[in-house]
Amino acid sequence: MSAVPLPRQRTLLPMHAAHLDAVMAIEADAYAFPWSRGNFVDSLAAGYDARVLYDEGGEILGYFVAMAGVDEMHLLNITVAPSAWHQGHARFMLEALADLCRQRRANQLWLEVRESNGRARAIYRRHGFAEVGKRRGYYPAAHGRREDAVVMSLAIDGAQRGLD
Repeated sequence: MSAVPLPRQRTLLPMHAAHLDAVMAIEADAYAFPWSRGNFVDSLAAGYDARVLYDEGGEILGYFVAMAGVDEMHLLNITVAPSAWHQGHARFMLEALADLCRQRRANQLWLEVRESNGRARAIYRRHGFAEVGKRRGYYPAAHGRREDAVVMSLAIDGAQRGLD
């Protein structure tokens, strides 16, 4: 009889300024053009939905930042530490974000992703996102160039507004 490994315990908690050193380390490790500390500070000050993902040992594995709008949510940043890739953490955070959309009665979740980021686009497609458009020159790229973003959208089931 072979042993079946137990799934890792994960916890999503609200992001605070005290998390930013760890978040910035992951951001710098994951991206050639990372968000600045100011981007995160501004997002927290604006009251955006920001969460950090912890493992059972208290290590931060990832995070997301999303902005609520009228009947929709816009995912601004979702990142898993490269050392924790391929363990289902992105899926876990996307499911938590979809639950947050339902709580906020947002019926659509939007995001942009680099056109060259095939790995992330595949994760989003597997999660049910559809590619619905393109933003030309949206992201900074090497040598002063710009890269297009693919706009993706996910319909959130169970989020329709009812008469309260």
